[in-house]
Amino acid sequence: MTWRAELATAVGAPVVAARVIAGGDINLAYQVELGDGRRLFVKTHAAPPPGMYAAEADGLAWLRAGPLPVPAVIACGPRFLALAWLDLTAPAPDFDARLGRGLAALHALGAPGFGHDRPSFLATIAQPIGRAPDVATDWIAHRLRPVCRAATAAGRLPPVEPMLDRLRARPDRFGPPEPPARLHGDLWSGNVVAVGGAPTLIDPAVYGGHREVDLAMLALFGGLAAACVDAYAEVAPLAPGWRDRVALWQLYPLAVHALLFGGSYGGQVARILAALV
Repeated sequence: MTWRAELATAVGAPVVAARVIAGGDINLAYQVELGDGRRLFVKTHAAPPPGMYAAEADGLAWLRAGPLPVPAVIACGPRFLALAWLDLTAPAPDFDARLGRGLAALHALGAPGFGHDRPSFLATIAQPIGRAPDVATDWIAHRLRPVCRAATAAGRLPPVEPMLDRLRARPDRFGPPEPPARLHGDLWSGNVVAVGGAPTLIDPAVYGGHREVDLAMLALFGGLAAACVDAYAEVAPLAPGWRDRVALWQLYPLAVHALLFGGSYGGQVARILAALV
């Protein structure tokens, strides 16, 4: 059965049109029109890892308790995820400030621990299930080590295991102790869209982690505005030295990019690790 047939069965209406739209590097994306007049955003993949779309739907539900909107899940199957269609707009003048305040409130909702006890994916990469006793253990054992091993085996990253061991032995690199925050987990600027001028979150890769992770991810591709940081800090002041830790928190998405895309990402991971240890 095709994803179109699966979707029609799930929503109780036929698919009358499906137009390919821009949807990122991992999935094919469509604007879908149903026979009952609804419009949906549908993402699909030729060979998705089992449970990938169900995990994203679950992640959206976890974020929905926060103040920043997320798209409604309409239907989910092994090969597709259908979301309510969002009419995107230009950001309002206070977009960045609203994002900062919203992220601070989302993070403050917290998590049961560092890590996640339900399936989640960063792109097509399954994130480990389980919780760690502290942020350093989670960051090394659940985030960096599995991805770095896979990227090294694929020839896309130099061997970095010894540097990961040395980083784990440097708790000072992780900043003052903080409780686990409720993270979006893949918060680059393309995963924050404007709807009615206001920030809306899409494409999560959720887990409980250090709240600086989401800010560092925004900064990775130029999406962390000063107004966002200022508004965040008004709600939840950031710990001293947080800017010095941005590169630490960027290691995980960079390692994922090395595994998926190769190129210069592997060398970037190795250089940051060398500077940290």
